[in-house]
Amino acid sequence: MHENQTFELILQRMLDRIRNNVDKLEGSLIHDANASTAVEMQLIYLALDEVLNESFGDTASREFLIRRARERGVIPFPATHAILRGEFTPANIDVIGRRFSMPNTGLTYIVESQISSGAYRVRCEQLGSQGNRFGIIVPIDHIQGLQTAELTYTVTADTDADTATFTPTPLIPARDEETTEAIRQRYFGSFRDKAYGGNVRYYLNNTNAIGGVGATKVTPAWKGGGTVKLTIVDVYFGQASNEPGGLIEKVQKIIDPYRDGMGKGLAPIGHVVEVGTVDEILIDITAVITLEDNTQEIPEAEISVAIKAYIDEERANWANRDAITLYISQVMAKISSVPGVRGVQNIKINGLVGNLTLGRYEIPKLYRVYAAL
Repeated sequence: MHENQTFELILQRMLDRIRNNVDKLEGSLIHDANASTAVEMQLIYLALDEVLNESFGDTASREFLIRRARERGVIPFPATHAILRGEFTPANIDVIGRRFSMPNTGLTYIVESQISSGAYRVRCEQLGSQGNRFGIIVPIDHIQGLQTAELTYTVTADTDADTATFTPTPLIPARDEETTEAIRQRYFGSFRDKAYGGNVRYYLNNTNAIGGVGATKVTPAWKGGGTVKLTIVDVYFGQASNEPGGLIEKVQKIIDPYRDGMGKGLAPIGHVVEVGTVDEILIDITAVITLEDNTQEIPEAEISVAIKAYIDEERANWANRDAITLYISQVMAKISSVPGVRGVQNIKINGLVGNLTLGRYEIPKLYRVYAAL
């Protein structure tokens, strides 16, 4: 706003106010005295621009955006701890309360409670997504009789294919501190929808604030008046863990632990809330491609990365749409963007020629991409 208020312009205005029979040339007492003042005046104008920028939600930096958002009850989501499944042998060993480290990562973990024989709920002691890891862990202090310790995950889909792509997730994946732009979006969203008394926005705000939740869909009156269905995904926009101690159990305990309408959790009195997750639909894409150079190999890895980026984008927008549709045209565009690919044809999604529309509570998950010449 004040970008035109330069040192030269300010100084000239000041000198113009002095009568002309006084020496105002550079080096004179009048000129040099006013020049020093003009520098300070320019700095004041620059500070005024900064004040203006920090006063509005669309231009404020993180510190002042957080202060502005708090006036609307929008509090930044903090970083959280990853909760993982740890498997220890022998199965009858008690490791509750014991601390472990993961080699070459600087991460430490503590065992919180038992899930089943040989399986325990393990919390990463460091905050953020860095704790969402799997593999061998070693005890920090000696544990008599311990044979093996590993952070594991469960994959229910067939992974025999070499080209299959999967992202394993913890029981409750950790998230990093909320980004500045995400805070800004929620701040402006607070003006559009008001959360109160168990309306849709109330459930969205409270559920999405729970560590590990990536997005939520709210279905009011899904089994009659007073019933609410919350369908959640984790921070990777994938299926939330339904294992004991997992994300679904955590959200259910916070929102409506007894499902009796008595308002024991965040759900208002009279609301019975059921928490569930999405069905992941494996996506198998085939295509016939033409290469710019017939002697080169098919860039399978690059094609898979391009398709995965498209599907991940759709997953991230799942909560904002009634249903996700994967378009043949988008698949073609992604494959065509890979260096070395000249043309694409005969694209099929899950064996069918045409767009694929999923259900309201379904989310795509890339299984594999097969490209042939």
